Amino acid sequence: MSDQEQPQIYLITPAEFDLSQFQDRLAAVLDAQPVACLRVAMATHDEDRIARAADACREVCHARDVAIVMANHITLAERLGLDGVHLPDGARSVRKARKALGPDAIIGAFCAQSRHEGMNAGEAGADYIAFGPVGASGLGDGEQAEPELFGWWSEMIELPVVAEGALDAGLITALAPVTDFFGIGDEIWGQDDPAAALGQLIRAIG
Repeated sequence: MSDQEQPQIYLITPAEFDLSQFQDRLAAVLDAQPVACLRVAMATHDEDRIARAADACREVCHARDVAIVMANHITLAERLGLDGVHLPDGARSVRKARKALGPDAIIGAFCAQSRHEGMNAGEAGADYIAFGPVGASGLGDGEQAEPELFGWWSEMIELPVVAEGALDAGLITALAPVTDFFGIGDEIWGQDDPAAALGQLIRAIG
């Protein structure tokens, strides 16, 4: 990315939420702050709950020209008319997703801390690669995606990269020169005013 371009915000839903309340909270955030894309990332495996949530989020997003993708569920993303899918397993499902969703769909791949997996996903046809968690987290194996990974990627690879997981203002300031998107989710949804919380993180971009 060029020196003039600022990283964009890639919003991520909570793993669990009350749809009747979240729809309004999401609308308030999108009305207040510039967001490029939303990922519906729910922990439940209840297809009906996921579909209803994605439908409601799609209405909010598309009314504001914000793209929306779904974590994991390729078939549901196609059926519900979403813009694409975010795959949690690196390069493994990218070709399958591309075949199912077509050339215009957004297909992203989470590659943890592996540049090798990221390059494989890119070669398989992913539109972006996500690395994380960036900050310290008790989830997973405790490994973090280090700033050096983003620096190498931004210098060597043209494919857009997302930094996500346990972000804070300091990490955002440090990574702003070497990432294309910041994946923001739990960092704001637990706050009383998610739109204001996101605004503070955006200001840290510089």
